[in-house]
Amino acid sequence: MAKRSAGLLIYRRSGGDIQVLLVHPGGPFWAKKDDGAWSIPKGLVDQGEDELAAARRETGEELGMKVEGAFARLGDYRQPGGKIVSAWSVEADIDVTAISSNTFTMEWPPRSGSMKEFPEVDRAGWFTLAEAEVKILQGQRPMLSDLAEQLGVA
Repeated sequence: MAKRSAGLLIYRRSGGDIQVLLVHPGGPFWAKKDDGAWSIPKGLVDQGEDELAAARRETGEELGMKVEGAFARLGDYRQPGGKIVSAWSVEADIDVTAISSNTFTMEWPPRSGSMKEFPEVDRAGWFTLAEAEVKILQGQRPMLSDLAEQLGVA
């Protein structure tokens, strides 16, 4: 069975535009990657866990804050690696300079025997839908058009 993740596509209205909040993964593998590397805040769903509860928990861990609002299901999205991401949209205005992500530990540099700690998310940003099309991971791009349809914007 495919692994399941859940996340939130957070949006805000700004000057007549819709902007979405995307996060950039932390750690050395992603350090020099930008276009096509950003994601919605998301993470694995624990066995037996409600998917929306998992999306809210994971978003809280990656941003360091709770996101409240009216959650609307966007859908399920199969990623190139086979994982399925369940996504909800929610309107919220978050200060991206105030995020505080949880961390993970890995051996770095490889085969050095030295363990280093990295933030799971090293930064977040607001992007218009057109900008987000360039920044977001390929497997998550359909979420953007589904959000535009859900909100009734072209």
